[in-house]
Amino acid sequence: MKRFQSLSEVRSELAAGTTSCRQLVEYYLGNIERQNPTLNAFLEVWPDEARAQADAVDAKLAAGTAGPLAGMVIGIKDVLAYAGHSLQSSSLMLDGFKSLFTGTAVQRLLDADAILIGRQNCDEFAMGGSNETSYFGPARNAADPSRVPGGSSGGSAVAVQADMCLASIGSDTGGSVRQPAAFCGVVGFKPTYSRISRYGLVAFASSFDQIGPITRSVADAALLTEIMAGPDGMDSTASQREVPAYSQLLTPAPHYRIGYIADAVDSEGLNPEIKAALETQLEILRGQGHVVEAVEFPYLDYMIPTYYILTTAEASSNLGRFDGVKYGYRAPDATDLESLYKKSRAQGFGAEVQRRILLGTFVLSASYYDAYYTKAQRVRRLIKEKTDELLRQYDFLVLPTTPTTAFKLGEKQDPVSMYLADIFTVQASLAGVPAISVPVGEDAAGLPIGLQVMAGAFREAELLAFASTLTEEVVA
Repeated sequence: MKRFQSLSEVRSELAAGTTSCRQLVEYYLGNIERQNPTLNAFLEVWPDEARAQADAVDAKLAAGTAGPLAGMVIGIKDVLAYAGHSLQSSSLMLDGFKSLFTGTAVQRLLDADAILIGRQNCDEFAMGGSNETSYFGPARNAADPSRVPGGSSGGSAVAVQADMCLASIGSDTGGSVRQPAAFCGVVGFKPTYSRISRYGLVAFASSFDQIGPITRSVADAALLTEIMAGPDGMDSTASQREVPAYSQLLTPAPHYRIGYIADAVDSEGLNPEIKAALETQLEILRGQGHVVEAVEFPYLDYMIPTYYILTTAEASSNLGRFDGVKYGYRAPDATDLESLYKKSRAQGFGAEVQRRILLGTFVLSASYYDAYYTKAQRVRRLIKEKTDELLRQYDFLVLPTTPTTAFKLGEKQDPVSMYLADIFTVQASLAGVPAISVPVGEDAAGLPIGLQVMAGAFREAELLAFASTLTEEVVA
């Protein structure tokens, strides 16, 4: 069976009778069996359930009652709740835990006749940029298994890259969908904060976390977002705005005003081949008649510290519930309640998660709250206001997704160097605006390069339409 690039290709063959959902599932299961021992993208596969779902969807297709995602085989990141299935956040802390309910986004996929094939590897509690913090070991980049796939949704990106499923659902806190998408040469989309309900998503930093799709085409990202988005009575932070039919609005305007952040393009740490790819795309856009101008963003150097102060603070609070008492890992050598708490958390959490809990607890402490946390909130407001100002002047902001292509496993041992890999993705997260990473070619070593585009809040329809023209240019 050929590698499908989009659901529309799948649906064409389903309509022609040249394939079936059951055959699709068998195809992807075969790919997983062959490749997963090396790539470690899936932590758990559900072959019997996937086959049963496929048979049910085939019956619906025959009856003409199938949903809009019929034929879409999806993997979900190990931070999304699916009733009766393991949910570990790639951590020993949740060893043996099975979800008691299905999250809103996952349920909406199932209701639209998506076929769920398995649970995917990620950085522990979504904390990391390389998938190396997973308790189950790192996922590996299919373009070069000696390199990382990015994180935290690394396994989800690799699964799409290596054709082990048609799409994946990840989560993006500071770039965790977009960065691995760039490293793996696929599409990664973070909608506006609140566009998709977070009910059923294991919390890392609640004011940043957002569920988003990883796909091979912008059209599929649009359709999946359309299905998952919308108000939810189980999440008071979910937007009440009506959801446009994104998949039907992919026709771009003839001309746009596009800004690019000059300091990002001229950054010393930016890989020369990524810079060249970005400049090539900007010239293509100018040639198409768009207005393309450099813009100043004075807060570039403050985004990483602001992001990590705020997210570690929220993480230290959110992860307080994992104490060895209620569920998950419990230290076997605890002797009293205090040692139960201490030993369970010390043994159950990995080094990076412990580091972020400690950092967050520090910045929230009475002596340092105003010096760090309060100040970071003020800087976040400045970043958001400046980003919103630019997005009122321009339809889109264009910048690299990552400063480098996929790096070697074990290369970034210093946590600060790992954090700096998020320098171009955290802006959209701090501002709460939508952003997408699309593949724009490869470097000399054959490693994928991603281009990132941001738009104003709730302007997903325009962003997706514009992004679809960028991927067409790459194919051409």
